[in-house]
Amino acid sequence: MQGAQRNSLRLLQWMMAASLALPIALFAIASTISYNSTVDIADREIERTLDVAHEHALKVFETIDRSLAELNEVVRDLPDDTIRSRESALHKRLKQLADALPQLKSAWIFDANGKALVNSLASPPPNQSFADRDYFYSHVDQSIGTFIGTVLTPRPPYQGARFFGVSRRRSSDDGSFIGVIQASVLPEYFESFYARIGSDPGSFFAMGRTDGVLLAQLPRLDRDFRLDPNGQVGRSIAAHPVHGLLTIAWPTDGLERRIGYRRVAGYPIYVSAGLETSAIRGRWLTTISQHLVFGLPATALLFILLAFAFRRTQHLQLEAAKRREAEEALKHSQRLEALGQLTGGVAHDFNNLLTVIRASVDLLNRPQLSEERRQRYITAIGEAVARAAKLTSQLLAFARRQTLKPEVFDVGERMRSLRDMLSTLLGPAIEIVTQLPAEPCLVSADAGQFETAMINMATNARDAMQGKGRIVFTVHAATSVPDTLAHLSGSQTLKNPGFICITVSDSGVGIPAGQLGRIFEPFFTTKQVGQGTGLGLSQVFGFARQSGGEVTVVSEVDQGSTFSLYLPRVPADLLPPSQAPTTAPAVAGSGMSVLVVEDNIELGNFAADGLTELGYSITLVDNATDALTELVSHADRFDVVFSDVVMPGMTGLDLAQAMCDRCISAPIVLTTGYSQALSQDGIAGFELVQKPYSIEELSRVLHRAARVKRVRDGAAE
Repeated sequence: MQGAQRNSLRLLQWMMAASLALPIALFAIASTISYNSTVDIADREIERTLDVAHEHALKVFETIDRSLAELNEVVRDLPDDTIRSRESALHKRLKQLADALPQLKSAWIFDANGKALVNSLASPPPNQSFADRDYFYSHVDQSIGTFIGTVLTPRPPYQGARFFGVSRRRSSDDGSFIGVIQASVLPEYFESFYARIGSDPGSFFAMGRTDGVLLAQLPRLDRDFRLDPNGQVGRSIAAHPVHGLLTIAWPTDGLERRIGYRRVAGYPIYVSAGLETSAIRGRWLTTISQHLVFGLPATALLFILLAFAFRRTQHLQLEAAKRREAEEALKHSQRLEALGQLTGGVAHDFNNLLTVIRASVDLLNRPQLSEERRQRYITAIGEAVARAAKLTSQLLAFARRQTLKPEVFDVGERMRSLRDMLSTLLGPAIEIVTQLPAEPCLVSADAGQFETAMINMATNARDAMQGKGRIVFTVHAATSVPDTLAHLSGSQTLKNPGFICITVSDSGVGIPAGQLGRIFEPFFTTKQVGQGTGLGLSQVFGFARQSGGEVTVVSEVDQGSTFSLYLPRVPADLLPPSQAPTTAPAVAGSGMSVLVVEDNIELGNFAADGLTELGYSITLVDNATDALTELVSHADRFDVVFSDVVMPGMTGLDLAQAMCDRCISAPIVLTTGYSQALSQDGIAGFELVQKPYSIEELSRVLHRAARVKRVRDGAAE
C-alpha cells in the first residue's frame, strides 16, 4: 500500500510537469495545424471568389461581343452615306444599348478613316478622327476578331470616366477594311463588382490582358500599369497559362498576397483574386488567441488543481484506507452474521460427532471385542471425522475475511449440498422443501457468498416464523426479471443464457408495506435489540448487485414473504469437469526417505508412525529452521519433504521458498487445516494435503511428488 501511495505521489508530480509541457507542445502542434488549415481555407476562398470573378468577366465580354455582332449585322452592306442618313435612328439604338448595359460607357460606328459615323453620346457626332486609338488601328491591316484595348482617357469634347475599348472590324464583301464597331467599357464597373464580392479585409482583384496590361484592379490603381512578363507573375503564367495560385509581392504596391489567376475562356484576358498574407495571418492569430484565451486559464487552473491534489493526496489516501477497512469490516460483519446463526446448530452437531468418537473409542478399549463390532466402531469414527472436517471447511469459508473469487457452479447441486447445513441451522421445527430442476442451472459467482446469502435468507425466514413453519427453496430459469435487469435482455422475456432465479418462501408474519423499501439497508432490522445486526439481507443485496443480478421481495402481513435472488446464467459448457474422489489404496514406501516437518508433535508422530508402517524412511523435525539445516547438510538424502504450513517462526511456505532459493531439488508437499496466506495467495504450485488427512491419501501424494522428482532427474521407473 505504501508503494502504491508513493507511486501515486510520483504520478501527480509527473502530471504537474505534464500539465505545463503537454499544453505547450499541443499548442505548438495546434498552431502549425491551425496555420496550415487557415491557409487551406484561404486558398479555397480565393478559388471560389476567382470562380465568381471569372464567370462575371466571361458573361460581360460575351454580352459585349454579342452586342457588337448585332450592330455589325445592322450596318452590314450599308455604305457610309446611308449610315449617315440614318444616323438619328442608329444613335437611338446605340444609346439604348449603352443604357441597357451598365458596363458600357458608349457605343460607336467608325468609317475607314476613323471618323465616327454614329455614337451613343451625341447626335450628330463631331467631325473628329479616332484613327490613332488602339481599338481602331488594330483592325486596319488584318482581321483579328474581337480586340480589347488599353485603358484610355476620353478625348475632348467627350469627358467622364476612363474606359477601354472592345472592338470588331467592319469588312466589305471582298474582305477589305471599311471601318470599326466599338464599345467603350468602364473599368470602374468591374472594380465596383469586385468591391461587392470582396468585402473581407485584404481582398484583392485584378483584370488584365495577356500582355500584362492591367484593365481593372481593387484596390483601385490611379495609373496605368503593365506587368513584367519576366517577373514572378509572368513566369507563373508562362508555366501554367490557364490557371495558377501563388504567393507574391504584388508589383503595384509591394504588398505580399496569396493570388489565384485564371484565363477567361475565348478572350485574351486574365482575372485574378487574392488575399493579403497579413490578413491570412491575422485570421490565424485570431484563432490562436481564442485558444489562448481559454487554454491559458485552463492550463493554470489544471496546474493549481494538481498542486492542490498533490498536497491533499496523503490525506485522501488515508481516508481511502479507512474506508476500505470499514468496507472490509462490513463484509466481515455480514459473514459473521451468518456464522453467528450457525454456531448453535454447529455446536450441537460437533458435540454429537464428539460423542460418537468418544463412545467408539471407549467401546474399542473393551476386552474380547468381536472383529465385526471393532470394524463398525472404527467406521463410525471415520465417518464422524469426515463430517467434522466438512463442517470445519464450511465454517472457514464463511469466516475468512478475503473476498472469494467467482467460479462457475450448478445452483441446484449447491442447494443439495447446503440442505444438511440448513437443516442444522433452522432446527427440527422447520420443514424444508427444495424444488430443484433436473437440468443444470449454472451461474458464475462467488460460491462462498452465495452460501452466505442462502443462510441469511433462511435465518431471516426462520425468525419471521418464530422457529416453526415451512420454508420452500426453488431454483428455476427466470422467465421474467425486475425492471432493473430488463435492459440487459432488451425485454421482459429472456433468451438464453438469461438469469437463474432462486426463491426462498416462508409462512411467517410477513413484512409491512412501509418497511419493504428499507429491508435491504445495512443495520436495518425489525428484531429486538441484541437479536440481530441487520446485516444479513444487506449482504444478500450486495452479493446480488456485485454478481450482476438483483434481489427482490414480495410480502404481505400474515401471508409470509418470498425473496427472489436473480443471478446471470452461463452456458453449460463452462462448467469445469468434476474430479471423482480418490479411493485408491495406500502406496508402499519401499524405503523412500521423507523429511516430516510438524510443530504438533502428536500429529507428527502419527504421520511418522503411519508412513513407517508403509515402508517409508522418516526423519521428523518440529520446526522449519531445523528442517532447512537438514536439507542444506544432506541435500540428496531426502526424496520428498512433508511440511505443515502454519508453524512458529518460519512457515511451510517460507521453507519452500528457501529451498527454491538454495536450489534444493527435493519436492515439498504442504499440509494445513487453514492458512490465511494460502487462502489469499494460493499454494504457489506446490502439492497440498488438506487436514484432516488419512495415511493412505498422504502416501499417494508423497509417492506422486517423489516420482515427479525421479523423472525430472532422469531416473524414471
